[in-house]
Amino acid sequence: MAVLKAGTRLKSSVCSTEVMVVAAPKDDVEVTCGGAPLGALGGDTPDGGSIAEGAGEGTQIGKRYVNEAGDLEILCTKPGEGSLGVGGTLLTVKGAKPLPSSD
Repeated sequence: MAVLKAGTRLKSSVCSTEVMVVAAPKDDVEVTCGGAPLGALGGDTPDGGSIAEGAGEGTQIGKRYVNEAGDLEILCTKPGEGSLGVGGTLLTVKGAKPLPSSD
């Protein structure tokens, strides 16, 4: 587990997913992709693992993923087959803000 900060770039060890942290909680969190922890983009991340069952929905480039509390936001910079998660719970795609009515 590590304390994340905005701008941190991470990559998956089980698929091609790469992400950037947009907003992070003050507490330690372990972000996973495909059930395996993400590693630093330039660091030593072991490759060749397999995606865990139930964590293979995939990621989409340009989408922002958030946790239930809303204090963690991650931007997908390279898509992959694994799903992003924190603490055993999958992250959800952040919806667009509705525009104000033009009445």
